[in-house]
Amino acid sequence: MNATPVRPWESLKRGVFWNYGGLFFFYFAIWQLAFTFLPLWLAREGMNPGAIGVVSTVSAITALVLQPIYGYLQDRLGFKKYLFAFVVLCAAFMGPFFVFVFQPLIGVNEYLAAVVGGIFLSLCLNSGVGVVEAFSERASRANGYEYGHARLFGSLAGGTAALVGGFIWAANPNSIWWAGSVSAIVLGTLLFIARVPATPVAESSTEPASTTKVTKATVVGLLKDRNFLGFVILMFGTAALYDVFDQQFPNYFATFVTTGDAEVLFSRVVAVQIFAEAAFMVAAPFIVNKIGARKGLMVFAAILLVRVLGSAFFTHEWLLIAWRLLAAIEMPFLLVSVMKYLTRMFDVRISATAYMLGFNFAKQIGIAIFAAVFGASYEAIGFAHSYLIMAGVILAVTVVARLFMADDRDRLAPGEGDTDAVPEPPAVARA
Repeated sequence: MNATPVRPWESLKRGVFWNYGGLFFFYFAIWQLAFTFLPLWLAREGMNPGAIGVVSTVSAITALVLQPIYGYLQDRLGFKKYLFAFVVLCAAFMGPFFVFVFQPLIGVNEYLAAVVGGIFLSLCLNSGVGVVEAFSERASRANGYEYGHARLFGSLAGGTAALVGGFIWAANPNSIWWAGSVSAIVLGTLLFIARVPATPVAESSTEPASTTKVTKATVVGLLKDRNFLGFVILMFGTAALYDVFDQQFPNYFATFVTTGDAEVLFSRVVAVQIFAEAAFMVAAPFIVNKIGARKGLMVFAAILLVRVLGSAFFTHEWLLIAWRLLAAIEMPFLLVSVMKYLTRMFDVRISATAYMLGFNFAKQIGIAIFAAVFGASYEAIGFAHSYLIMAGVILAVTVVARLFMADDRDRLAPGEGDTDAVPEPPAVARA
Protein backbone atom coordinates (compact mmCIF):
# COMPACT_ATOMS: atom_id res chain seq x y z
CA MET A 1 0.00 0.00 0.00
CA ASN A 2 1.09 3.62 -0.47
CA ALA A 3 2.05 5.88 2.37
CA THR A 4 -0.73 8.01 3.83
CA PRO A 5 -0.39 11.53 2.38
CA VAL A 6 0.91 14.09 4.83
CA ARG A 7 -1.00 17.32 5.28
CA PRO A 8 1.65 20.05 5.37
CA TRP A 9 -0.65 22.52 7.10
CA GLU A 10 -0.75 20.17 10.10
CA SER A 11 3.04 20.29 10.29
CA LEU A 12 2.97 24.10 10.22
CA LYS A 13 1.11 24.09 13.53
CA ARG A 14 3.77 22.05 15.30
CA GLY A 15 6.86 23.50 16.96
CA VAL A 16 8.90 20.35 16.37
CA PHE A 17 8.55 20.78 12.58
CA TRP A 18 9.90 24.33 12.71
CA ASN A 19 12.63 23.18 15.08
CA TYR A 20 13.97 20.62 12.62
CA GLY A 21 13.35 22.96 9.70
CA GLY A 22 15.58 25.44 11.52
CA LEU A 23 18.27 22.78 11.88
CA PHE A 24 18.28 22.33 8.12
CA PHE A 25 18.22 26.07 7.47
CA PHE A 26 21.19 27.02 9.59
CA TYR A 27 23.26 23.98 8.66
CA PHE A 28 22.84 24.51 4.94
CA ALA A 29 23.41 28.24 5.35
CA ILE A 30 26.88 27.29 6.60
CA TRP A 31 27.25 24.85 3.69
CA GLN A 32 26.29 27.44 1.05
CA LEU A 33 28.51 30.18 2.51
CA ALA A 34 31.51 27.86 2.62
CA PHE A 35 31.26 26.33 -0.83
CA THR A 36 30.26 29.56 -2.56
CA PHE A 37 33.06 31.73 -1.21
CA LEU A 38 35.86 29.27 -0.35
CA PRO A 39 37.51 29.34 -3.82
CA LEU A 40 37.37 33.15 -3.91
CA TRP A 41 38.78 33.43 -0.39
CA LEU A 42 41.62 30.99 -1.07
CA ALA A 43 42.59 32.80 -4.27
CA ARG A 44 42.47 36.11 -2.42
CA GLU A 45 44.86 34.70 0.17
CA GLY A 46 47.31 33.84 -2.62
CA MET A 47 46.82 30.07 -2.76
CA ASN A 48 47.62 28.67 -6.20
CA PRO A 49 45.05 26.59 -8.16
CA GLY A 50 46.91 23.36 -7.47
CA ALA A 51 46.75 23.87 -3.71
CA ILE A 52 43.10 24.88 -3.93
CA GLY A 53 42.45 21.56 -5.65
CA VAL A 54 44.19 19.77 -2.80
CA VAL A 55 41.68 21.27 -0.35
CA SER A 56 38.81 19.63 -2.22
CA THR A 57 40.69 16.35 -2.67
CA VAL A 58 41.62 16.04 1.00
CA SER A 59 38.09 16.95 2.05
CA ALA A 60 36.65 14.24 -0.22
CA ILE A 61 39.15 11.59 0.94
CA THR A 62 38.45 12.44 4.58
CA ALA A 63 34.73 12.06 3.89
CA LEU A 64 35.28 8.65 2.30
CA VAL A 65 37.06 7.48 5.45
CA LEU A 66 34.67 9.03 7.95
CA GLN A 67 31.26 8.40 6.39
CA PRO A 68 31.11 4.64 7.06
CA ILE A 69 32.31 5.29 10.63
CA TYR A 70 29.84 8.11 11.15
CA GLY A 71 27.01 5.98 9.77
CA TYR A 72 27.77 3.06 12.07
CA LEU A 73 28.14 5.34 15.11
CA GLN A 74 24.91 7.23 14.42
CA ASP A 75 22.98 3.98 14.05
CA ARG A 76 24.37 2.81 17.40
CA LEU A 77 23.47 6.16 18.97
CA GLY A 78 19.93 6.18 17.55
CA PHE A 79 18.30 9.41 18.74
CA LYS A 80 21.24 10.52 20.88
CA LYS A 81 22.62 13.80 19.60
CA TYR A 82 26.31 13.43 20.44
CA LEU A 83 27.60 12.97 16.88
CA PHE A 84 25.39 15.74 15.51
CA ALA A 85 26.64 17.98 18.33
CA PHE A 86 30.26 17.20 17.36
CA VAL A 87 29.55 18.35 13.78
CA VAL A 88 27.95 21.54 15.12
CA LEU A 89 30.90 22.16 17.46
CA CYS A 90 33.35 21.90 14.55
CA ALA A 91 31.24 24.35 12.54
CA ALA A 92 31.16 26.78 15.46
CA PHE A 93 34.97 27.06 15.25
CA MET A 94 34.84 27.97 11.55
CA GLY A 95 35.56 31.67 12.14
CA PRO A 96 38.48 31.14 14.55
CA PHE A 97 39.90 28.34 12.39
CA PHE A 98 39.96 30.28 9.12
CA VAL A 99 41.21 33.55 10.61
CA PHE A 100 43.66 32.33 13.27
CA VAL A 101 44.80 28.95 11.87
CA PHE A 102 44.15 28.53 8.16
CA GLN A 103 45.06 32.05 7.07
CA PRO A 104 48.48 32.15 8.83
CA LEU A 105 49.22 28.58 7.74
CA ILE A 106 48.84 29.55 4.08
CA GLY A 107 51.73 31.95 4.57
CA VAL A 108 53.88 29.17 6.01
CA ASN A 109 53.10 26.37 3.54
CA GLU A 110 50.04 26.48 1.33
CA TYR A 111 49.95 22.71 0.73
CA LEU A 112 50.10 21.98 4.45
CA ALA A 113 47.32 24.53 4.88
CA ALA A 114 45.34 22.79 2.15
CA VAL A 115 45.57 19.44 3.94
CA VAL A 116 44.60 20.86 7.34
CA GLY A 117 41.82 22.98 5.82
CA GLY A 118 40.44 20.05 3.82
CA ILE A 119 40.22 17.85 6.93
CA PHE A 120 38.49 20.59 8.92
CA LEU A 121 35.96 21.31 6.17
CA SER A 122 35.15 17.63 5.89
CA LEU A 123 34.42 17.38 9.63
CA CYS A 124 31.92 20.24 9.28
CA LEU A 125 30.49 19.61 5.82
CA ASN A 126 31.49 16.72 3.52
CA SER A 127 31.32 14.14 6.31
CA GLY A 128 29.03 16.01 8.66
CA VAL A 129 26.18 16.40 6.19
CA GLY A 130 25.40 12.68 6.34
CA VAL A 131 24.95 12.88 10.11
CA VAL A 132 22.59 15.84 9.77
CA GLU A 133 20.50 14.20 7.04
CA ALA A 134 20.30 10.75 8.65
CA PHE A 135 19.47 12.04 12.14
CA SER A 136 16.81 14.41 10.80
CA GLU A 137 15.16 11.74 8.65
CA ARG A 138 14.87 9.40 11.63
CA ALA A 139 13.46 12.25 13.72
CA SER A 140 10.87 13.09 11.04
CA ARG A 141 9.36 9.60 11.31
CA ALA A 142 9.44 9.66 15.09
CA ASN A 143 7.70 13.05 15.22
CA GLY A 144 5.18 12.41 12.46
CA TYR A 145 5.97 14.79 9.60
CA GLU A 146 7.43 14.45 6.11
CA TYR A 147 11.20 14.62 5.92
CA GLY A 148 10.99 16.41 2.57
CA HIS A 149 8.91 19.23 4.02
CA ALA A 150 11.53 19.99 6.66
CA ARG A 151 14.34 19.52 4.12
CA LEU A 152 13.00 22.38 1.99
CA PHE A 153 14.40 24.75 4.63
CA GLY A 154 17.84 23.67 3.46
CA SER A 155 17.04 24.88 -0.04
CA LEU A 156 15.74 28.17 1.33
CA ALA A 157 18.98 28.54 3.26
CA GLY A 158 21.02 27.96 0.11
CA GLY A 159 19.28 30.74 -1.77
CA THR A 160 19.30 33.12 1.19
CA ALA A 161 22.98 32.52 2.01
CA ALA A 162 24.00 32.99 -1.63
CA LEU A 163 22.28 36.38 -1.74
CA VAL A 164 23.21 37.65 1.74
CA GLY A 165 26.73 36.24 1.50
CA GLY A 166 27.54 38.63 -1.33
CA PHE A 167 26.95 41.62 0.95
CA ILE A 168 28.93 40.01 3.78
CA TRP A 169 31.82 39.31 1.41
CA ALA A 170 31.80 42.89 0.11
CA ALA A 171 32.07 44.22 3.67
CA ASN A 172 34.89 41.87 4.75
CA PRO A 173 35.75 38.48 3.20
CA ASN A 174 36.72 37.03 6.58
CA SER A 175 33.21 37.80 7.83
CA ILE A 176 31.95 34.85 5.77
CA TRP A 177 33.57 32.46 8.25
CA TRP A 178 32.35 34.36 11.30
CA ALA A 179 28.85 34.22 9.81
CA GLY A 180 29.32 30.45 9.62
CA SER A 181 30.21 30.35 13.33
CA VAL A 182 27.16 32.42 14.27
CA SER A 183 24.92 30.11 12.23
CA ALA A 184 26.48 27.12 14.03
CA ILE A 185 25.70 28.66 17.44
CA VAL A 186 22.05 29.06 16.45
CA LEU A 187 22.13 25.53 15.03
CA GLY A 188 23.49 24.20 18.33
CA THR A 189 20.72 25.92 20.27
CA LEU A 190 18.07 24.39 18.01
CA LEU A 191 19.69 20.97 18.36
CA PHE A 192 19.68 21.24 22.15
CA ILE A 193 15.92 21.87 22.29
CA ALA A 194 15.04 19.44 19.45
CA ARG A 195 12.54 16.81 20.54
CA VAL A 196 13.58 13.15 20.39
CA PRO A 197 12.09 10.05 22.06
CA ALA A 198 13.42 9.63 25.59
CA THR A 199 13.03 5.85 25.50
CA PRO A 200 14.14 3.36 22.82
CA VAL A 201 11.73 3.33 19.89
CA ALA A 202 11.20 0.14 17.93
CA GLU A 203 12.08 0.97 14.34
CA SER A 204 10.81 -2.30 13.00
CA SER A 205 7.21 -3.36 12.86
CA THR A 206 8.18 -6.95 13.54
CA GLU A 207 10.88 -6.63 16.17
CA PRO A 208 10.71 -5.22 19.71
CA ALA A 209 12.81 -2.27 20.78
CA SER A 210 15.16 -4.51 22.73
CA THR A 211 16.52 -5.97 19.49
CA THR A 212 17.54 -2.65 17.96
CA LYS A 213 21.22 -3.14 18.67
CA VAL A 214 23.21 -2.65 15.46
CA THR A 215 25.59 -5.51 14.73
CA LYS A 216 28.18 -6.18 12.05
CA ALA A 217 25.99 -8.99 10.74
CA THR A 218 23.21 -6.46 10.13
CA VAL A 219 25.56 -4.25 8.13
CA VAL A 220 26.96 -7.21 6.16
CA GLY A 221 23.39 -8.23 5.32
CA LEU A 222 22.79 -4.76 3.91
CA LEU A 223 25.88 -4.95 1.70
CA LYS A 224 24.72 -8.30 0.26
CA ASP A 225 21.23 -7.05 -0.58
CA ARG A 226 20.77 -6.76 -4.38
CA ASN A 227 18.43 -3.78 -3.89
CA PHE A 228 21.20 -1.96 -2.03
CA LEU A 229 23.70 -2.86 -4.76
CA GLY A 230 21.35 -1.41 -7.37
CA PHE A 231 20.92 1.73 -5.29
CA VAL A 232 24.70 2.13 -4.95
CA ILE A 233 25.17 1.73 -8.71
CA LEU A 234 22.52 4.36 -9.36
CA MET A 235 24.05 6.89 -6.95
CA PHE A 236 27.54 6.23 -8.29
CA GLY A 237 26.51 7.00 -11.86
CA THR A 238 23.78 9.62 -11.48
CA ALA A 239 24.06 11.55 -8.21
CA ALA A 240 27.82 11.83 -8.78
CA LEU A 241 27.38 12.99 -12.37
CA TYR A 242 24.83 15.57 -11.21
CA ASP A 243 27.66 17.26 -9.31
CA VAL A 244 30.28 16.67 -12.00
CA PHE A 245 27.99 18.12 -14.67
CA ASP A 246 27.29 21.23 -12.60
CA GLN A 247 30.93 21.80 -11.59
CA GLN A 248 32.05 23.30 -14.90
CA PHE A 249 28.66 24.09 -16.45
CA PRO A 250 29.07 27.82 -15.57
CA ASN A 251 32.15 27.95 -17.83
CA TYR A 252 30.21 26.28 -20.66
CA PHE A 253 27.24 28.59 -20.09
CA ALA A 254 29.44 31.71 -20.25
CA THR A 255 30.58 30.89 -23.80
CA PHE A 256 27.00 31.30 -25.08
CA VAL A 257 26.11 34.53 -23.25
CA THR A 258 26.20 37.33 -25.81
CA THR A 259 25.22 40.33 -23.70
CA GLY A 260 25.90 41.43 -20.15
CA ASP A 261 27.94 39.75 -17.43
CA ALA A 262 27.70 35.96 -17.72
CA GLU A 263 28.68 35.37 -14.07
CA VAL A 264 26.04 37.78 -12.75
CA LEU A 265 23.39 36.22 -14.98
CA PHE A 266 24.31 32.71 -13.90
CA SER A 267 24.30 33.63 -10.20
CA ARG A 268 20.75 34.96 -10.60
CA VAL A 269 19.69 31.80 -12.41
CA VAL A 270 21.10 29.69 -9.56
CA ALA A 271 19.26 31.80 -6.97
CA VAL A 272 15.96 31.34 -8.84
CA GLN A 273 16.64 27.61 -9.18
CA ILE A 274 17.29 27.20 -5.44
CA PHE A 275 14.11 29.01 -4.39
CA ALA A 276 12.07 27.09 -7.00
CA GLU A 277 13.61 23.89 -5.62
CA ALA A 278 12.36 24.80 -2.15
CA ALA A 279 8.85 25.39 -3.51
CA PHE A 280 8.77 22.06 -5.34
CA MET A 281 10.02 20.29 -2.24
CA VAL A 282 6.53 20.83 -0.77
CA ALA A 283 4.95 18.68 -3.49
CA ALA A 284 7.76 16.13 -3.90
CA PRO A 285 6.79 13.86 -0.94
CA PHE A 286 3.21 13.55 -2.24
CA ILE A 287 4.42 12.61 -5.71
CA VAL A 288 7.00 10.11 -4.45
CA ASN A 289 4.44 8.52 -2.11
CA LYS A 290 2.16 8.06 -5.12
CA ILE A 291 4.66 6.69 -7.65
CA GLY A 292 7.13 5.03 -5.25
CA ALA A 293 10.69 5.94 -4.31
CA ARG A 294 12.28 3.71 -6.96
CA LYS A 295 10.33 5.44 -9.71
CA GLY A 296 11.17 8.79 -8.08
CA LEU A 297 14.86 7.96 -8.46
CA MET A 298 14.24 6.99 -12.09
CA VAL A 299 12.54 10.36 -12.65
CA PHE A 300 15.60 12.08 -11.16
CA ALA A 301 17.88 10.17 -13.53
CA ALA A 302 15.62 10.95 -16.52
CA ILE A 303 15.65 14.69 -15.77
CA LEU A 304 19.43 14.62 -15.41
CA LEU A 305 19.66 12.87 -18.78
CA VAL A 306 17.47 15.55 -20.38
CA ARG A 307 19.58 18.33 -18.89
CA VAL A 308 22.84 16.83 -20.14
CA LEU A 309 21.55 16.05 -23.65
CA GLY A 310 19.78 19.39 -23.89
CA SER A 311 22.96 21.23 -22.98
CA ALA A 312 24.83 19.34 -25.69
CA PHE A 313 22.37 19.99 -28.53
CA PHE A 314 20.42 23.17 -27.67
CA THR A 315 22.82 25.89 -26.59
CA HIS A 316 21.06 29.24 -26.87
CA GLU A 317 21.60 31.02 -23.54
CA TRP A 318 17.88 30.95 -22.67
CA LEU A 319 17.68 27.24 -23.37
CA LEU A 320 20.76 26.66 -21.23
CA ILE A 321 19.00 28.60 -18.47
CA ALA A 322 16.00 26.29 -18.89
CA TRP A 323 18.21 23.19 -18.53
CA ARG A 324 19.69 24.63 -15.35
CA LEU A 325 16.28 25.47 -13.90
CA LEU A 326 15.17 21.84 -14.37
CA ALA A 327 17.42 21.09 -11.40
CA ALA A 328 14.72 22.70 -9.24
CA ILE A 329 12.56 19.63 -9.97
CA GLU A 330 15.40 17.14 -10.20
CA MET A 331 16.96 17.65 -6.77
CA PRO A 332 13.73 17.27 -4.70
CA PHE A 333 13.03 13.96 -6.45
CA LEU A 334 16.53 12.79 -5.48
CA LEU A 335 16.49 13.95 -1.86
CA VAL A 336 13.02 12.64 -1.03
CA SER A 337 13.31 9.37 -2.98
CA VAL A 338 16.71 8.48 -1.51
CA MET A 339 15.45 8.63 2.06
CA LYS A 340 12.19 6.85 1.33
CA TYR A 341 13.84 4.03 -0.62
CA LEU A 342 16.47 3.44 2.07
CA THR A 343 13.98 3.39 4.95
CA ARG A 344 11.38 1.32 3.10
CA MET A 345 13.65 -1.33 1.60
CA PHE A 346 16.25 -1.83 4.34
CA ASP A 347 16.39 -2.23 8.10
CA VAL A 348 15.84 1.26 9.49
CA ARG A 349 18.00 0.42 12.49
CA ILE A 350 20.93 0.99 10.11
CA SER A 351 19.41 3.85 8.10
CA ALA A 352 22.40 6.11 8.80
CA THR A 353 24.84 3.43 7.63
CA ALA A 354 22.74 2.79 4.52
CA TYR A 355 22.65 6.52 3.76
CA MET A 356 26.36 7.08 4.35
CA LEU A 357 27.46 4.07 2.30
CA GLY A 358 24.73 3.91 -0.32
CA PHE A 359 24.46 7.62 -1.04
CA ASN A 360 27.37 9.67 0.28
CA PHE A 361 30.16 7.13 -0.12
CA ALA A 362 29.02 5.93 -3.56
CA LYS A 363 28.55 9.49 -4.72
CA GLN A 364 32.00 10.63 -3.52
CA ILE A 365 33.68 7.69 -5.27
CA GLY A 366 31.79 8.57 -8.45
CA ILE A 367 32.77 12.22 -8.23
CA ALA A 368 36.44 11.34 -7.68
CA ILE A 369 36.47 9.18 -10.82
CA PHE A 370 34.16 11.10 -13.15
CA ALA A 371 35.50 14.57 -12.30
CA ALA A 372 38.97 13.55 -13.47
CA VAL A 373 37.69 11.68 -16.54
CA PHE A 374 35.35 14.38 -17.79
CA GLY A 375 37.73 17.17 -16.82
CA ALA A 376 40.23 15.68 -19.27
CA SER A 377 37.44 15.04 -21.79
CA TYR A 378 36.37 18.69 -21.79
CA GLU A 379 39.87 19.68 -22.84
CA ALA A 380 40.28 16.87 -25.38
CA ILE A 381 36.95 16.86 -27.26
CA GLY A 382 35.00 19.80 -25.84
CA PHE A 383 31.96 20.12 -23.59
CA ALA A 384 29.24 19.15 -26.06
CA HIS A 385 30.82 15.84 -27.10
CA SER A 386 31.70 15.10 -23.46
CA TYR A 387 28.07 15.65 -22.50
CA LEU A 388 27.02 13.01 -25.04
CA ILE A 389 29.35 10.49 -23.38
CA MET A 390 28.08 11.54 -19.95
CA ALA A 391 24.49 10.99 -21.10
CA GLY A 392 25.42 7.50 -22.25
CA VAL A 393 26.87 6.70 -18.84
CA ILE A 394 23.76 8.00 -17.08
CA LEU A 395 21.47 5.93 -19.29
CA ALA A 396 23.51 2.74 -18.93
CA VAL A 397 23.84 3.04 -15.15
CA THR A 398 20.13 3.74 -14.73
CA VAL A 399 19.13 0.70 -16.77
CA VAL A 400 21.49 -1.59 -14.84
CA ALA A 401 20.39 -0.23 -11.45
CA ARG A 402 16.74 -0.63 -12.39
CA LEU A 403 17.32 -4.36 -12.95
CA PHE A 404 18.56 -4.76 -9.36
CA MET A 405 16.14 -2.48 -7.51
CA ALA A 406 12.73 -3.81 -6.42
CA ASP A 407 9.57 -1.72 -6.25
CA ASP A 408 8.87 -0.13 -2.86
CA ARG A 409 5.25 0.96 -3.33
CA ASP A 410 3.85 -1.86 -1.19
CA ARG A 411 6.22 -1.10 1.68
CA LEU A 412 6.31 1.56 4.38
CA ALA A 413 9.07 2.65 6.72
CA PRO A 414 8.16 2.28 10.42
CA GLY A 415 6.27 5.42 11.40
CA GLU A 416 5.75 6.55 7.82
CA GLY A 417 2.17 5.41 7.59
CA ASP A 418 1.30 7.39 10.71
CA THR A 419 2.64 10.72 9.51
CA ASP A 420 -0.83 12.03 8.75
CA ALA A 421 -1.91 11.54 12.32
CA VAL A 422 0.83 13.87 13.62
CA PRO A 423 1.40 11.86 16.79
CA GLU A 424 3.16 13.22 19.81
CA PRO A 425 6.00 11.11 21.24
CA PRO A 426 5.18 9.92 24.74
CA ALA A 427 8.26 11.53 26.20
CA VAL A 428 11.12 13.66 25.03
CA ALA A 429 14.74 14.14 25.90
CA ARG A 430 17.57 16.51 25.06
CA ALA A 431 20.50 14.18 25.60
